[in-house]
Amino acid sequence: MDFLRPAGWEEALAAKAEHPTAVPIAGGTDVMVEINFDHRRPEYLMDLNRIGELSEWTVGEEHVRLGASVPYTRIMEHLRTELPGLALASHTVGSPQIRNRGSVGGNLGAASPAGDAHPALLAAGAEVEVESVRGVRRIPVEEFYTGVKRNALAPDELIRSVLIKKASGPQQFSKVGTRNAMVIAVCAFGIALHPDTRTVKTGIGSAAPTPLRARAAEDFLNAALEEGGFWDNGKVITPSVAKQFADLASGACNPIDDVRGTAKYRRHAVGIMARRTLGWTWEQYRATGTTLEGAA
Repeated sequence: MDFLRPAGWEEALAAKAEHPTAVPIAGGTDVMVEINFDHRRPEYLMDLNRIGELSEWTVGEEHVRLGASVPYTRIMEHLRTELPGLALASHTVGSPQIRNRGSVGGNLGAASPAGDAHPALLAAGAEVEVESVRGVRRIPVEEFYTGVKRNALAPDELIRSVLIKKASGPQQFSKVGTRNAMVIAVCAFGIALHPDTRTVKTGIGSAAPTPLRARAAEDFLNAALEEGGFWDNGKVITPSVAKQFADLASGACNPIDDVRGTAKYRRHAVGIMARRTLGWTWEQYRATGTTLEGAA
């Protein structure tokens, strides 16, 4: 195994073009586990830790540009207001040591259906900025996942950053695991209210071959909220609407049976999480409107 250590971004792109099979590594929280257990033996490892810009973020008027190597701890400490759903998801990642090293870029690169960041990214509305010596492109996050642990990156591309829409309303994240901490999700659910566009978006993890949005549930809820004037009158969402939303979210799943849980349980749990997180976010919206003071 050869070890590549580019000093800058352009050098990294050139190295990736020359060695398309090179596996990028920053935190190493996924890759090193696979190597240590001899599940993976790449020809080249590419260390990106010398590239400082990958560990930086900027907050713009509408979006946060999150460098691919920004660790979860930094998101929790500095971006709770702008990215509340992702901050909540970051809290559930591994141990403090893992959160200090792991990153959203690494989660995207691994493309595991159980990655904790994915439901929050889907619900918030994110784009993945990737680059090669051929140029830059932005991929909507829902199009980035192409299969189990597969993504839309070309062999010569690297993830540079993630552009995430700043929260205009409450967001929530919920995860079921076999224990309370340091656990891979049996299933997970993210939700984000977008009062600026009067829409609700969702994200489901570990309940299908890829992370996905519950689009039928979103369409139903968006229509129900609009027709009932809920965004303006702040009424409590009726139990029948919440139940239908939960049932449609459950129906969006395409899970498997494995050692962590059955397909039947995953569908049931996603429905429960959908109903609960909808209730939490809507109560927060009713209390604060479009402001995020007191957001989790």
